[in-house]
Amino acid sequence: MSMTYRVSAAVAPGGAASIEAQQGHIAFDGSAASGEALPGPAHLLAAALAACMLKNVERMSGMLKFAYTGATVEVEAEREEPPPRIVRLRYTLKVACEESPARLGLLQRNILKFGTITNTLSACCELTGQLIGLRKDGSQASADA
Repeated sequence: MSMTYRVSAAVAPGGAASIEAQQGHIAFDGSAASGEALPGPAHLLAAALAACMLKNVERMSGMLKFAYTGATVEVEAEREEPPPRIVRLRYTLKVACEESPARLGLLQRNILKFGTITNTLSACCELTGQLIGLRKDGSQASADA
């Protein structure tokens, strides 16, 4: 089965740029220099990974009967050059839940195995990270690999 994703993007002199995707609008820095106010393309790549992971927490929660009350993720992209490229992505995914370390590991493996963006990026650069369960009592549990 094949799916197609379409976006439209535009830039004006000076670097004001935007992307239209579905009914959403994303402003980004399209300038020649790195701006400080808006995300650039590398930020958007890291954001795509973050969105994929969070979307799959929700998706897998239903499939795996995994109960959670919220999730956050931080992604760090490492760039090298020449040529300029992202060589490494690291993530910390935190899920508020009372699930066991084994179930956290199952969730993490499924996110990595079935995520469109996780599969795409892991094929072209190093993708590493951790999933941490945040308990109501304030304790934490790490995913069993």
